[in-house]
Amino acid sequence: MNIETFLSEAVRRAAEALYGPSEGEPLQIQKTRREFEGDYTLVVFPLLRRSRKSPEATAAEIGEWLTANVPEIEAFNVIKGFLNLSFGGSFWAARFAEVAADPEFGQAAPSGRTVMIEYSSPNTNKPLHLGHIRNNLLGYSVAQILAANGHKVIKANLVNDRGIHICKSMLAWKLYGNGETPASSGMKGDHLVGKYYVEFDKHYKAQIKELMAQGLSEDEAKKQAPVMLEAQEMLRKWEAKDPEVYSLWETMNGWVYEGFDVTYKALGVDFDKVYYESQTYLLGKSLVEEGLKKGVFYRRDDNSVWIDLTADGLDEKLLLRGDGTSVYMTQDLGTAFRRFEDNKLDDMIYVVGNEQNYHFQVLKLVLKKLGYADWSDHITHLSYGMVELPEGKMKSREGTVVDADDLIADMVATAREMSAELGKLDGCSDAEADAVSTMVGLGALKYFILKVDPKKTMLFDPRESIDFNGNTGPFIQYTHARIRSVLRKAAEAGIDFRQPAQAEFLPEEIGLVKMLTDYPAAVKAAGDNFAPSIIGAYVYELAKQFNGYYHDHSILKEENAAVRCMRLQLAAQVARVIRSGMRLLGIDVPERM
Repeated sequence: MNIETFLSEAVRRAAEALYGPSEGEPLQIQKTRREFEGDYTLVVFPLLRRSRKSPEATAAEIGEWLTANVPEIEAFNVIKGFLNLSFGGSFWAARFAEVAADPEFGQAAPSGRTVMIEYSSPNTNKPLHLGHIRNNLLGYSVAQILAANGHKVIKANLVNDRGIHICKSMLAWKLYGNGETPASSGMKGDHLVGKYYVEFDKHYKAQIKELMAQGLSEDEAKKQAPVMLEAQEMLRKWEAKDPEVYSLWETMNGWVYEGFDVTYKALGVDFDKVYYESQTYLLGKSLVEEGLKKGVFYRRDDNSVWIDLTADGLDEKLLLRGDGTSVYMTQDLGTAFRRFEDNKLDDMIYVVGNEQNYHFQVLKLVLKKLGYADWSDHITHLSYGMVELPEGKMKSREGTVVDADDLIADMVATAREMSAELGKLDGCSDAEADAVSTMVGLGALKYFILKVDPKKTMLFDPRESIDFNGNTGPFIQYTHARIRSVLRKAAEAGIDFRQPAQAEFLPEEIGLVKMLTDYPAAVKAAGDNFAPSIIGAYVYELAKQFNGYYHDHSILKEENAAVRCMRLQLAAQVARVIRSGMRLLGIDVPERM
């Protein structure tokens, strides 16, 4: 049952019985605020025109009618123009029975919409880092949440496998690598290629400094540095399919892909489709040619292609360089076109950091001007803030990033250390301790990142994230493991709690049932707002509320068999919803801990 729909219908009947036919007033029904008594609150002000009475009198009349004519509503109270309504225990018992009987609880019916969500989008010139972790976790979680909302979801990765930045790593390896490979060095392929991206920057800066000492300005030195000129020439050769350059590109990208796959597996994220910019940028070029013919774009004297968006409040945007090589916008035009054409998408969501807000504003506008307004309006940029560390921002070129592989390993090691100190691994075999430590370490990392609103810049503190108290992944995981332990002990004692519970609920138990019934609304809100943080907040509140209840009330030692049965059933449903919610965040929960 949708409780708000049920209440809306009951209030409409009450208003018609008391004040005559509806005039189409919007009914405002919301959960009662915690400081007041009641379950749901009706805002009566929209009904005053029909009642022709004060807010208090109108609320009182509606409350009296509802308690007299709707058996489920047990009591009411009036606070100015607000009618607070309370349901009886039998109502909440029926709602609990609905939750327990629904194997798809929290899962919406199919919507008929196809949604593609792009996340990760790494460059093949460096390994994944902490910023990529937020991107991957956010994208994967939003995909899970959208699927729970009934959409057909296609998880996509666009690999930035071409461009000047890729050529920088390639050139540095060619100049300074001495044939080093992942096999000869013992390094993961993505780490090895990233090493040469840093190496390029080191030599580039040294050449700039040398040229400036010879009297060139900084801008002139940056343009004339030999290593940069060589990288630009390499890009031109790549686009011309020069055999030597293309072979090196394939080899080094192959190293990187092998490394990425290891990291993705460790993070627990995957993709349904992988696109490569090397395969879409040519389509982007053809769209640029199309735009030139239509007069949407113009060509400058240096042969570069631009669009003038100043009339739209933006600026002029480069689409093709003078030497014919493409830019990010070129390939994004091609990729967007290909995706909508191939997949008949209803919506396309890009998970990309907030430094690209302007880029996506331009992308949608350019597509609209090219005549693709029917689907360009269905592009959403899920913009997120950067991840910062106590010591400041990360810089890939300078090699000061927090490497994703190192962070994952550190999280698992820290989780094992802290779990052992607290006795959470007592009685576990080494294999079990490894599994729990991995689950807790990754759960801590994922929850700490996903509980923050995507739009906010966040400060990541690894040790704080593994705290077993407070708003953390391990706290929620431990709550699930605690419940599963109680249920195992009940089974070992031969207690059968599968039959319908006949006992009356205590107020704290009704509170837990209310929390359970809120789960579908939390899933919907998280989907509507692309916000895993809504699921995180919900699951944490459910776990916290259960822990308070568990502290105050016995479950297994309860002597009344009917009450014990009801409490075991309630605990089992809390565990199920915790597990379901955490799965939407990409987090596993342990059976024992």
